[in-house]
Amino acid sequence: MVIATTGFFDGVHLGHRKVIDTLCSTARARGAESAVVTFWPHPRNVLRQDARQLRLLNSLDEKKALLKACGVDQVHVVDFTRALSRLSCEDFIKDYIIGQIGAEVLIVGYDHRLGNTDFDTDVTAVATRLGLETIKAESVSDRYNTISSTYIRNLVSTGGIERANSLLGYEYRLSGVVVSGNGIGRRLSYPTANMQLYEPLKVLPEQGVYAVKVHVEDGNYYGVCNIGVRPTISDDRTQVIETHILDFNEEIYGLDISFDFCAKLRNEQKFASVDMLRSQMEQDVRQTRQLFGI
Repeated sequence: MVIATTGFFDGVHLGHRKVIDTLCSTARARGAESAVVTFWPHPRNVLRQDARQLRLLNSLDEKKALLKACGVDQVHVVDFTRALSRLSCEDFIKDYIIGQIGAEVLIVGYDHRLGNTDFDTDVTAVATRLGLETIKAESVSDRYNTISSTYIRNLVSTGGIERANSLLGYEYRLSGVVVSGNGIGRRLSYPTANMQLYEPLKVLPEQGVYAVKVHVEDGNYYGVCNIGVRPTISDDRTQVIETHILDFNEEIYGLDISFDFCAKLRNEQKFASVDMLRSQMEQDVRQTRQLFGI
């Protein structure tokens, strides 16, 4: 027996977790397999609905790993195409939920949509007509809004990283490869690891300086990350993601690296001199050590 749910699940946030927890607990209680049917790429990329502005909380690999960590037995990724977007709710359930997954129960969220439908389409009624049992999961809200991927993306991109983390249920992460920089950080006695993102569509935190957890070469460290254009030392306005890793002095060019964003320390700013920048970096490091208790 398979119990399924569907959705894009960008962020796999606390709102999603209500659906996923309902899915997994129901499957366990019935001795069934839990299955998530998700999509890639994002529909807005395929349908060109303001795709240029779209940024995501997770890469596909991150999303699958988070779903598995929630206890989901099966993660099925459906290639989202224009042809798929034209399928009706009924055809999508018949072709994918029943035909490919073999589900007998469908878990639906508070605003669930399937196939080429509008918000007035009753997914539960369609599924029931096709012989599926349906179970509705409750919505989850914070004190301000119903928790959604769009809401969290806005928090990340406007400096609300701590609140975003609380709604994600984990610390927001960027992953990439360490690339060479211009060496200015080292000359300031604060060498940095410069990151090139693996997933260019990831939401970038607002420009500024952050306290981060660093994962590199199976080791875990703490660091001070700057996202911005380094106005004190450069005029070319090229944005960089660079991190000074505390108590670390190894050659890591070309290696995988990840940063978990824990707190925003300050906005990026232009200092009158390099010495003033160095002094501020000292303060950033002290603040980060205090934050992490190291």
